[in-house]
Amino acid sequence: MKPAGRELIARGMPRALMLLVGGASLVVIIAGLKIGAWLLGPVFLAGVIVITLSPATGWLRRHGVPGWISTALLVLLVYAVIAALVLVVIVSVGQLAALLPTYAARAHDLVTRLTSLLDRWGVTPDDLRPATTGLDFDRLIGYVGAVLGSVTSIGAGILFLLALLLFLSIEVAVANARRLAVTADRPGVGAAITEFIRGTRRYMLVTTVFGLIVAVLDVVALAIMGIPLPVLWGVLAFITNYIPNVGFLLGLAPPAVLALLEGDWQLMLAVIVVYSALNFVVQSLIQPRFVGNAVGLSTIATFVSLVFWGWIIGPVGAILAVPLTLLAKALLVDVDPRARWVDDLLASRAVVLDRQVPTEQEVAREST
Repeated sequence: MKPAGRELIARGMPRALMLLVGGASLVVIIAGLKIGAWLLGPVFLAGVIVITLSPATGWLRRHGVPGWISTALLVLLVYAVIAALVLVVIVSVGQLAALLPTYAARAHDLVTRLTSLLDRWGVTPDDLRPATTGLDFDRLIGYVGAVLGSVTSIGAGILFLLALLLFLSIEVAVANARRLAVTADRPGVGAAITEFIRGTRRYMLVTTVFGLIVAVLDVVALAIMGIPLPVLWGVLAFITNYIPNVGFLLGLAPPAVLALLEGDWQLMLAVIVVYSALNFVVQSLIQPRFVGNAVGLSTIATFVSLVFWGWIIGPVGAILAVPLTLLAKALLVDVDPRARWVDDLLASRAVVLDRQVPTEQEVAREST
C-alpha cells in the first residue's frame, strides 16, 4: 500500500484548489500590470511600432544599405511621423480652444430649446436639472484649457517614447538572431513569438492603411461641408481606427457636435451619414476581411480585450488591445499544446471553419 502522501501526489492537486490558486495568481498579475501601466504602455507601443516597421530595415540591408544607416533611417522616419502628428494635434487643439468660446451662446440656446421641447412632452425642468447641470459649455472650455495646460507632461511622455524607439530600433539588428536562438532551444516558444510578430505586423499595417484612407476621406468630406478643423478630426479618426468596435463612435462624436454648433441638426445628420457610410464600406466590409485573417480573433474576444486593456493601461491599452491580446495568447496559449482549446474559443469564425472542426455526428461516432 502506498503512503498517504505519495497517493496525494499521484492524484495531483485538487481541481478546486488549482482554480483558486490560478485565480489568485491572475489577480496579482492584473494588479501588477495596472500598477506598472505607466511603463508597460509606452514600452509596448514602442515595440509594436518597431515590429511594424522593422521589415523596412531588412529591405534596405538586402539592397546594400549598411545596418547603421538603415536603423538611422527607421528612427528618423518614426520620429518624423510622431512629430507631425503631435504638431497637428497641438496646433489644432489651440485653434479649438480659441474657437469654442464663440459657440457658447449657441450651445446655451440649444440646451434651452431642448429643455422647452422636453417640457412640452411632460418632462419637467426639475426632472432635467440633474442632466442639464452637466451640459455646462463653460466647463467644456475649461477641460480644453486643462488639456492645453498638460502639454508639458505630454511632451515628457513623448520624449520617453522616442528614447524607447531609439533603443528598440538599435536592437532590431540582433532581434532575429535572438529569436532563432530561442527557437533552437524552445521550438514551441519560438513558434509562438514568430506568430505573434507576424500577426501584429499584419494587423498594424492593415489597420494603418485603412485608417489613413478613412481619415483622408473624412477630412475631404468635412472640408466640403464647412466643418471647422477638419484635419484635427481626420487625425482623430486615424487614431481611433486602431480602437476596435467603438473607435468609430469616438471619432464621430466631436465633429458631429461641432456640426450642430456650427449649423443645425441637418448638418450634424450629414456628418453622421458620411461617417457611417465610410465606416460601413471601408471599416465594416473591406477592412475586416484583411484584419480577420491577420489576427484570427473573434468579435467578442476583440471587444473584451478592448475593455480589459483599456481598463489596465488606459487609452494606449485601448489602441493596442489586439496586439496585447496576441502577445498574451502567444505566451499563455500557443506555447502550451494543452491550452490550444482556449485558442479555439478565441478564434474567429473563418479560422474555425478553416480548421475543419468535426461535426457532432463525427464526434459521436468517434466516442463510440
